[in-house]
Amino acid sequence: MNVRRLIPTTAVTGAVVLGLTALSACSTSDAADGGDGDKLKVTASFYPMQFLTERIGGEHVAVTSLTKPGVEPHDLELTPRQIGSISESDYVLYLKGIQPAVDDAIKQSGVKNTVDAATLTTLENHGSEVSGHDHGHEGEEKHADEHADEHGHEGEEEHGHEEEAPEAPEEHSEGDGHNHGEEGGADPHIWLDPVKYAEVAKGVGKSLEKADPDHAADYKKNTDALVAELGELNTAYETGLKSTSTKTFITTHSAFGYLAERYGLTQQGIAGIDPEAEPSPARIQEIHTIAEKEKATTVFFETLASDKTAKTLAKDTGLKTGVLDPLEGITDKSQGADYIEVMESNLAALQKALGAK
Repeated sequence: MNVRRLIPTTAVTGAVVLGLTALSACSTSDAADGGDGDKLKVTASFYPMQFLTERIGGEHVAVTSLTKPGVEPHDLELTPRQIGSISESDYVLYLKGIQPAVDDAIKQSGVKNTVDAATLTTLENHGSEVSGHDHGHEGEEKHADEHADEHGHEGEEEHGHEEEAPEAPEEHSEGDGHNHGEEGGADPHIWLDPVKYAEVAKGVGKSLEKADPDHAADYKKNTDALVAELGELNTAYETGLKSTSTKTFITTHSAFGYLAERYGLTQQGIAGIDPEAEPSPARIQEIHTIAEKEKATTVFFETLASDKTAKTLAKDTGLKTGVLDPLEGITDKSQGADYIEVMESNLAALQKALGAK
């Protein structure tokens, strides 16, 4: 694990105090007198949370993202002003476990309407290899039952069913950081599964209704529209990936565990969850063998991290390279203007790499 990812966690407490002190003169009423008028002041931790609050909140919210476009969210270090601004928010949406510095700052902000997206769906453990193909639907149901028993979620919904979001999973220790996919860690990349993302959207909609009841009808209408759009995206993935030459894809960032499980694919991560971790020689050799055996054609890299590892491995194995965007931020290099468009581009990339028929 990259040690520098843990630095913001240990250093942020002092910065929180500094930030709150520096901005103590800016009262909530002062902030309300700004250009946002009567809009609900929303803070989102990074792009997937920003997209939800903007789409569901619509004209009634003024959304600020703590992670600027082009910044790798796991490496985010908050400024004192950002930390102070969190406490001035009316509503905060974040995803615990992705950004340790944000987790700590939000915990100390004291904002009443604070929502952890991880509590709106069920997190699972995913390692470098995640397969939803080998065990079929019967295996998926068994896996879901085992997971429900482990976390106390009896009757967890089956994949693709339109039901209420399950209860919040148990809290993980603050030291989790981004050490996900390893033993004992939960994979936080829930937004890359349209079905789980829709569950989160429903929870966000309900929480916004409670935070701002005057506009509850609009929040519900916007939520329903977004959930329907995510349903269409899910259908496109199901149809587009139903028949392929191979079910295995290789990626430098093991962010696609939920997506792989949802659509019966196998993700082979070169170096695990950390997008900048260096793979071991043994893992590289293993990828060589897997690529040949499973007829994998492409090594995917992402837009916000280096493509060096992917290109090196591709050259050594004779494979192609391609972009599979984990959607942690939108930049001018993104293959689309928003979540839906980039997910559609990801589908096209997977169809090409997997030999969709």
